[in-house]
Amino acid sequence: MAKAKAKKAAKPAAKKAAKKTAKKAVKKAVKKAAKPAAKKAKRTKRKAKAKAA
Repeated sequence: MAKAKAKKAAKPAAKKAAKKTAKKAVKKAVKKAAKPAAKKAKRTKRKAKAKAA
C-alpha cells in the first residue's frame, strides 16, 4: 500500500515538474527561433537601404 500511495503522490509532482520544464523549453525554443528571425530582419533592412541608396 505504501508504494502505491507514494506513486500516487509522486504523479502530480512529476506532472508539475514536467509542465515547468516544458514551459522553459518552449521559452528557450522561442528565443532561439527569434534570434535568426531578428538577424534576417536586420539583413533585409540593410538590403532595402542599399537598394534605396
